[in-house]
Amino acid sequence: MVTSALIPAPKTYLGWAVDYTEPPGEPGFAAPGSVSWQVFKNPVALAIGGVAAVLLEFADPRIRSGVWDHSTFRTDPVGRSARTGIAAMVGVFGPQSAARRIIRGVTHMHANVAGVTPGGERYHALDPELLDWVSATAAYGFVTAYDRFAAPLADDAQSDFFAEGQAVARLYGAPNPIGSHPDFNAMLDRLLPRFEPHDINTQFLSIMASGRAAPAVPRGLHSALVNAAVDILPGEVRERLELGRAFDLSPRGRSTVKAMARIADRVPDLKSPAAQASARLGLPRSFPWRSRRTQARWLARAGWPGKAVAAP
Repeated sequence: MVTSALIPAPKTYLGWAVDYTEPPGEPGFAAPGSVSWQVFKNPVALAIGGVAAVLLEFADPRIRSGVWDHSTFRTDPVGRSARTGIAAMVGVFGPQSAARRIIRGVTHMHANVAGVTPGGERYHALDPELLDWVSATAAYGFVTAYDRFAAPLADDAQSDFFAEGQAVARLYGAPNPIGSHPDFNAMLDRLLPRFEPHDINTQFLSIMASGRAAPAVPRGLHSALVNAAVDILPGEVRERLELGRAFDLSPRGRSTVKAMARIADRVPDLKSPAAQASARLGLPRSFPWRSRRTQARWLARAGWPGKAVAAP
């Protein structure tokens, strides 16, 4: 299954068990049929969007130093990627009680992440400006990757996606989570003068392209996924980071990535968090991969109020 290959799915996080099927009926922070469910069920979009988000974060020396100096990514890329993936998944598909518990654990760890950049600037992981940017980069990366490679999303659907993630972003401590692409662009404009190229960016890309962070992905596909992530960066960011032609996504690579993303969008992974969350909420495990009409019928049958189906 492409999901298990691209998104590691450990059963515990910080020692806590994570079960997307329990307790029965407990809602998550994103409703079934939401744009968030549509995007987060697709492991290819998450893999591409996640790498793009990290590049956008590493563009700021404060975040780059914080992650590189205080995390295990260099020594344990598989474990670090797994933990990051589950923290993202639980905010969408997990029951709210589990999501709150995990997020509290993450913010508790971040309280101890502080230091000084090589340029002499102090940083702290709980700086509101940095928390806003981290939440913005993840939202931008995931929705843009899905739109470019899996299926086009209308502007209002993308705005819905941003809005759906605001509650979780605030739990992480972001005081001003973005609600639209203009919000993202405004934040980018403010931070862009700080962005700079750095060897850590290329080291990160080398780790991802080597397959160390996702060893189950078929050999030869890692570079295409990494180049796809570079491809969705705003042009001015790519220029600032000096990510040149070596990271261009080839026509063959683009076709391969699109094919993978579209297959993942159609073929149910009945062991994934998306399928397990569906079961918890009294829906068929294949619910996230079905048509909007079928989803609406199943939601009505299960008694879900209002319109909870993703926009086209």
